[in-house]
Amino acid sequence: MPAPGRATARSWLIWLAAVTVYLLAVFHRTSFGVAGLQAAERFGVGAAALGTFTVLQVGVYAAMQIPTGVLVDRYGPRRVLTVAVLVLGAGQLLLGVAGSYGVGLVARGVLGLGDALTFVSVLRLVAAHFPGRQYALLTSFTAAVGYIGNLAATVPLALVLDGAGWTPTFLAVGAVTVLYTVVVALRVRDVPAGEQRPVREEVRPRELAHQVAEAWRTPGTRLGFWVHFSTMFAPNALTLLWGVPWLVQGQGQSKATASALLTVFVFGSMAGGPFLGGLIGRRPSLRMPLVGGYIGGAAVVWAVLLGWPGQVPLPVLVPAFALLALGGPASMIGFALARDYNPLSRVGTATGVVNVGGFVATTIAALAVGVLLQLTGGDFRLSLLALVAVLAFGTVRMLVWWRRTRTHLFLAEARGEELPVRITRRRWDAALPETPIVAA
Repeated sequence: MPAPGRATARSWLIWLAAVTVYLLAVFHRTSFGVAGLQAAERFGVGAAALGTFTVLQVGVYAAMQIPTGVLVDRYGPRRVLTVAVLVLGAGQLLLGVAGSYGVGLVARGVLGLGDALTFVSVLRLVAAHFPGRQYALLTSFTAAVGYIGNLAATVPLALVLDGAGWTPTFLAVGAVTVLYTVVVALRVRDVPAGEQRPVREEVRPRELAHQVAEAWRTPGTRLGFWVHFSTMFAPNALTLLWGVPWLVQGQGQSKATASALLTVFVFGSMAGGPFLGGLIGRRPSLRMPLVGGYIGGAAVVWAVLLGWPGQVPLPVLVPAFALLALGGPASMIGFALARDYNPLSRVGTATGVVNVGGFVATTIAALAVGVLLQLTGGDFRLSLLALVAVLAFGTVRMLVWWRRTRTHLFLAEARGEELPVRITRRRWDAALPETPIVAA
């Protein structure tokens, strides 16, 4: 159903009610960033087992991205968001009373499930209630509200945990989340006032599998996947789990200072997101150069942080974290690629495929750091090299599919098709084959 020509005050209230669910989801997702050390003490586990919390949560999130799109299409975003709030609250309540490692893992898995249901649902509401020209703006606003949840999960959560303790803190936030179900049920509506609800057609598994396969075979989708993979994982791995342990145990910072340093990721993302979004909106040809610039800068940052003799000073940590924070906004370029290189009927599926990339990379990186910490006896300098390895691997795969996507575009141009972005042939571009390259 097309969006209305003009958003009403009711549409804004619906978006506000829905985006608050996303704020809660990001808060719950990132809460282990400052609770990791307390979790290790509470459950009596080491670094590798601690990393499994994030691996499980992010793994569930990644696995649910494409199914979430199907659920939203079938049942509507209002119902999916209602379930999301209940699942998020239940997961945090379970974590509050968890006294064993196994129960804690189940709780974080439940949180990952609830988190996975939110973002796609909010964007579907945006598409239904706002005109197309405002879609990018509302997407940026949605992401910015999510960063507020991330911010709340740094210093404020650390202070509450230190004061009230584990169980009261997580029981309280879990209860507040469950109660918010009432707001979602009363305020959120799938379509604008006066319009009929769309007919929900049954999704056939074979058709869904074919659509996912077609999206995956499209070079632009694959390029978007590797862009998302290469840019998003580093800030995620640090804010979700390893940032505070590294700063406290590896750098000798206090818990308060470490929590405050994580806010650099939040403010960096909030400032960088609108700037990058506006820039690539005006000049789409800058998308891949901006990704390349971020990856090159990230490589320099890791060389400085891991090569610095002794404790890294704060005047170095702050700008380093600010640059790494741009990985989140840069990863949004992957969604733009999915939109440009897929037909409208497949854009949702392609977006889900791309969204898996960054969370798969986060899962691999978080687990690898934990395992290496266990094997090296807590040597963060060696263990964080896992992040460099993931960055290098993702960059190589991204360059492969960037070249193949360019070849695909040259072929389309030769057939007289309209291109989403004008490109100039370079020496490194492959010779034009007789048929498009659509798979590895």
